[in-house]
Amino acid sequence: MGWEYFLVEVEEEIALVTINRPKVLNAVDFNVIKEAGVLFRELEERSDVRAIILTGAGEKAFIAGGDIAAMNALSMDEAHKFVATGQRVISDIERSSKLTIAAINGFALGGGTEIAMGFDLRIASEKAMLGLPEVSVGLIAGWGGTQRLSRLIGKGRAKYYIFTGEMIPAAEAEKIGLVNKVVPPEELIPTCKKIAKKILNNSPIAVLQSKKSINEGLNMSLDQGQKYEADAWLVNYATSDRNEGLSAFLEKRKPQFKGK
Repeated sequence: MGWEYFLVEVEEEIALVTINRPKVLNAVDFNVIKEAGVLFRELEERSDVRAIILTGAGEKAFIAGGDIAAMNALSMDEAHKFVATGQRVISDIERSSKLTIAAINGFALGGGTEIAMGFDLRIASEKAMLGLPEVSVGLIAGWGGTQRLSRLIGKGRAKYYIFTGEMIPAAEAEKIGLVNKVVPPEELIPTCKKIAKKILNNSPIAVLQSKKSINEGLNMSLDQGQKYEADAWLVNYATSDRNEGLSAFLEKRKPQFKGK
């Protein structure tokens, strides 16, 4: 189907998704986040897609944040739906069976950083600026920002950036663990595709079970997390891919994983 706010290209099992609102720095309103939810659900069902890369149209912004004018006009009932929808869409992305990579090409502020934190990996252009500046306009981060930032960079650092609303340059974001890698602007999408292909060469089931163990384990005690990990290990051990991977290693050949 056609998309009003997004461009989608699929090549070699990688979907490149571009939020296409450059005139407003790819700001997100209720209609955009709802369409994002539908789009990602469709990609989740596609067998020809194993990885999803999200970036922003233009050279200035990934997602500059929520559409302030649109948010200011929300009634309380609409505001409730807006925050609940954003949280649901980002959580769905976080739990996706696909590999997800945020290609942060410029400003990723407020909702932009919150959306990016729902992705497995965050690769940033040297020009990228991240942050949760909501307090400066009388709001708080409501799409998981206070929760995911604390988990990614620690409570103390998260409080500093959330309370001050300071923007975080790409190099600093890499240093504190908010992004995984920083590259020159022209290398951003090629680097994301290269990383995606490297991961897709590994056992799909092993990668997915690893993802589940990390995501779920963060919400558990260490003992509970290790139990979850052991169960995931056993699920993976019963697969044909495990047999193929170990056999290929012993036979000194490249494994041919089939996701079974």
